[in-house]
Amino acid sequence: MELIFVRHGQPGWDRDGRAVADPDLTDLGCAQADHVARLLADTRIDELLVSPLRRAQQTAAPLVEATGLTPTTLDWLAEISAPDWDGTPTEEVERIFRENRDRSVDELWDGLPGGESFRDFHVRITTGLEGLLRDRGAATARATPPQWHLPTDERRVVIVAHAGTNATAIGHLLGVAPVPWEWERFALRHASISTLVPLPICGAHAYRLEGLSDVGHLPATLHTY
Repeated sequence: MELIFVRHGQPGWDRDGRAVADPDLTDLGCAQADHVARLLADTRIDELLVSPLRRAQQTAAPLVEATGLTPTTLDWLAEISAPDWDGTPTEEVERIFRENRDRSVDELWDGLPGGESFRDFHVRITTGLEGLLRDRGAATARATPPQWHLPTDERRVVIVAHAGTNATAIGHLLGVAPVPWEWERFALRHASISTLVPLPICGAHAYRLEGLSDVGHLPATLHTY
């Protein structure tokens, strides 16, 4: 079972100097989504799974239109929940993020006050991911290093989600120890594609990373973080 992780296009986090909690894509982000659709429309896709947040739904929309696929929205694919900053001055939100980088590791695991802790986020993503594999016929072969008994069919699943979601899922599948800054350890650009394919080994399957944050389908003028 091949897994293709797509990060959403550029979102409009700022509206008239104030933060937007669940933003739409910018015009540039919509253009990025169109390029993702052009690339993947020529690829066999068996399932399309999408985060419930607007930026992910809008990124998936051109692909749905191009392929006729029926997307499945999974709540657990949502990005880590931030504090309720809707309408807060953008400068204040940026200041909080800057200062957050100087906190201790334990404090980073706790997350921002009023938001989801990274501990809870990590459990949410990895539990959802394990359930996704099991529901499609996979069984855990061993936890360390992570290996699965996967179905013999060549299923390809496209997941449209977020930097934190995708990075956490990729790290878990590869057996990389988690850190509470996953979205920065793996720098995933907007509308980037990361691909993991099964590797038969030791009587089971491990996942092999074949591409991380690939933006070769985007013109240079559409490269954003």
